[in-house]
Amino acid sequence: MNLFYGRKLAIATKHHKEKVIAQKVASKLGVLPFVPSGLDTDQLGTFTGEIERILSPLEAARKKCEMAMDMAGCDLAIASEGSFGSHPSLIFVPGNEELVLLLDRKNNLEIIGKKLTIETNFDGRICYTVAELIDFTEKAGFPSHRLILRKDKDSKTVISKGIGDKNVLLEKFDWLMKHHGKAFVETDMRAHYNPTRMEIIAAATDNLIERALANCEKCQTPGFGITDVERGLKCSWCGMSTQSVKAYILSCTKCGYTKTEPFKNKTTEDPMYCDYCNP
Repeated sequence: MNLFYGRKLAIATKHHKEKVIAQKVASKLGVLPFVPSGLDTDQLGTFTGEIERILSPLEAARKKCEMAMDMAGCDLAIASEGSFGSHPSLIFVPGNEELVLLLDRKNNLEIIGKKLTIETNFDGRICYTVAELIDFTEKAGFPSHRLILRKDKDSKTVISKGIGDKNVLLEKFDWLMKHHGKAFVETDMRAHYNPTRMEIIAAATDNLIERALANCEKCQTPGFGITDVERGLKCSWCGMSTQSVKAYILSCTKCGYTKTEPFKNKTTEDPMYCDYCNP
């Protein structure tokens, strides 16, 4: 069942995410993607904090879709929302989770794709010297990955975004040093200025498409896929349950049908992941 073929699909983005979304959904789902002109998704919050983000990633993606559909006068939209911070499992490692939502008003359907990764340049630091600044640029992937400078981490007034030129970076850094004695440099995580993030959005889109092409075994509605996991894979040494995944829980967002599938090709866990053998 392809509920989407031949329909117009609004891509709710201000930061050129259509570059990694449009071709994928057009070729796999048969939709006609476009970006509504003048859509301002920044009103829902900015990465740099001038506008506070109060919605969850899912709520924000849903709101973007609704804004795009209302503006374009269509009933099908797609949007993404990114989250950055400590990886949920690797506490001291930065992580990036991208959520991509397909919202179908006509069929009252939501399909979600996700990708969680440590492949991110998300970072920021206080710099007092040009040497410290240059060291940061090298680790951040500058200039292909753009940067932000402000007087301190929480400043919402003295701030320069989207810096992709070394001379401009040094000029603005020099100004901040003269007026404030320091500068806070950080990676610009807006998608169109961060190629690494674009790759993760593309991967999350692939995950969404995979779900959109999978129909529920009971009602045949698209979107059947993994929604949760069952932990407790037993340790190969002591036999105690670990926190590792032993099964996936698949469900239908339409009728609620669920199915449990054991983790393939793995019946026990390595003792290094056991809280009893390796506390």
